[in-house]
Amino acid sequence: MKNFMMIFIGKEYIDLGLSEEDVQARMEKWFAWSNKMEQAGILRGGEALTPQIRRVTGKNRTITDLTSADVKEVVGGYFLVEAKDFNEVQEIAQDFPDYDLGNTVEIREIMVFDK
Repeated sequence: MKNFMMIFIGKEYIDLGLSEEDVQARMEKWFAWSNKMEQAGILRGGEALTPQIRRVTGKNRTITDLTSADVKEVVGGYFLVEAKDFNEVQEIAQDFPDYDLGNTVEIREIMVFDK
């Protein structure tokens, strides 16, 4: 088995103008999805991220403070999962609750280094 990160990319709920009821309904879908992965024994971790962004860029280490409204796409969170291969993670990602909002799941395999 290998470890993968599912990175959730798109717009924040607040930037899309979702009502509190809509956000709550979506959160219930997120909890159901994570519970399904926990019960299957494949969820290794994950977190939601705040909409505040600080970028440090270039050789001069220019600092820019942004919010999710300032950028086209934002990383809103991630899950770490254990799976056989990309295809298995792709199947897991089918239950991502926010495809209908135009949001994306990026799947990345976690590198393993020899010590």
